[in-house]
Parts: sequence; structure tokens; C-alpha cells
Amino acid sequence: LSLKVLKVLLSWLPGQAAVRAMSSSGGAVSPYTTLSISHPAESITQVELNRPEKRNAMNRAFWSEMVECFNEIAGDPSCRVVVFSAAGKVFTAGIDLMDMAGDVLNPEGDDTARVAWNVKKIIAKYQETFTVIEKCPKPVVVAIHGACVGGGVDLITACDIRLCTQDAWFQVKEVDIGLAADVGTLQRLPKVIGSRSLVNELALTARKMFADEAKSSGLVSRVFADKDAMMAAALEMAEEIAGRSPVAVQGTKINLVYSRDHSVAEGLDYMATWNMSMLQTQDVMKSAQAAMEKKSPKTIAFSKL
Repeated sequence: LSLKVLKVLLSWLPGQAAVRAMSSSGGAVSPYTTLSISHPAESITQVELNRPEKRNAMNRAFWSEMVECFNEIAGDPSCRVVVFSAAGKVFTAGIDLMDMAGDVLNPEGDDTARVAWNVKKIIAKYQETFTVIEKCPKPVVVAIHGACVGGGVDLITACDIRLCTQDAWFQVKEVDIGLAADVGTLQRLPKVIGSRSLVNELALTARKMFADEAKSSGLVSRVFADKDAMMAAALEMAEEIAGRSPVAVQGTKINLVYSRDHSVAEGLDYMATWNMSMLQTQDVMKSAQAAMEKKSPKTIAFSKL
């Protein structure tokens, strides 16, 4: 693939290059090159896309770092909630085509079957990057500002609660660069937005959806005037969730995801099987006692999970 063609493919990326800035969570040191990790409050982990000079475009490192990061969070008993955000002027411009072109456009293989086999392995690897958010038992609140393009829509639809700023906009961009979205948008967006017609329109025309329409369609639950207001609300919401029993919160997320993809009867049966053991937690009695005493659940010292 020539550099000229790659430049054409990259021309759709929105905005101008942002100046590298410190993490909005205070510039915490991170073991990752594309993510910044911090702990803004007790039991809360903030994960921030941190390639602002590249408009947080998703390069090769990002796809593996996300999996490593969320697998670690899933097993961290000190974390009860995740806030996901982005540094710089936009949430993300989507896939970094310049960096990813070799993997996608020049796969290894001696013949068509072997090339196809390897392409499928690559796509499955990329799909896991966002599925890992869904598999993580900790609720993920995502805070979106500015552009959320292509892979950004794949990412946010795997999250549990979506907030955005008034200047946010969303775009399922893949048809404009000659492919069908293949890492989650076409599978999750119809579960998020009630109108199948609207989903089809967005995916087939690649038009932009702005904040007010995102709110009215159900893509996001709340819209804020600016990023500061949104981040304050996201952290406040995370603190509310973190103040509840982790047994209750994580069980709720797991069963919500399961029920989305199964019949009502299957979801009820799974829930009964789940709670036949989880109801035996001390958290039920602690929560009931606090309710009778008209105390907030946040006053209870729940054990780590």
C-alpha cells in the first residue's frame, strides 16, 4: 500500500493535531503507552486514552494494552468501578490507519485460504479489545468529548454507562473507507439504540450523530456543557456505584449483559442460579440494616471482592 493512498485514507480523521497534555486525572504514571491509569477516588480506576497528539487514534499497541489493562482491572479487588475517558481535544479519531495498515492490508499467507485464516485471527484479536470491557465485572462509565469516530463507537458501545459533552459527535465511519465495521459496532449498537432504522442509517451512510440526537436515541444517558462538568459527574456517579456492595454491583452487571443476549426465561434461570450462592453474602444483611437505620450504603464497610 503506497504512502499516498494511506494519506488519503487518513484524510477523514477529524480536527487538528492536539498538543500533548497531562492526564485530566493528574498525569498519573502508566505502564502503557496509549493509556493513562489513575485512581481519583477510593475503589475507582480511571482509564484514559492518552495519545492526544494523534487524536487518540488506535495504534497497534492500543489493541493489546486494552486487553491487558482490563484483565488486570477485572482481577483487582480494590477496584469497584471504572471511569473511561480521553486526553486532548477529542475522544478518539478511531483506528490509526497508518500504523495498522500492515496488519490488515498485508496479512501473511501462501494462498487465499491461509491469508483469510490469518485475517480472521487478526480481526478476532481486535474484537477482544472491546469485548474485554464487557467481560470485566466492574461497571464502566465512559465519558466522551469531541469526536468519537469508527473504533470509538465500537469501544463506547461495550461500556455500561455513556455520558458525553454538548460538543461530542459520533460516526460509524467504516463504509467510507471501504469496509464493514467488524469489532463490535454492528453487533452492539442495535442493542443500545432502540431504532433499527436509525442504526442502519448511521452504519450505511456514515453520517455524524451529534450529542442531542445521541441522547434522544439512547446512545448516551446524559449530556454536559463541557468536559469538566462531565468528568465531575462521571466521578460522582462512579462513587455512588462504588459505595454499594461489590457483590450486588458486579452481579448486576454480569446478569444485565447475559440477559441482553438471552431470552427472558434463560435470563431468569441464570439469575436464580447466580443468586442461589450470592444471596448468602453478609452484604445483604449489612445493606438491610443500613436501610432500616436510614443510612446511605456508602457508610457500610463492604469487604473486597
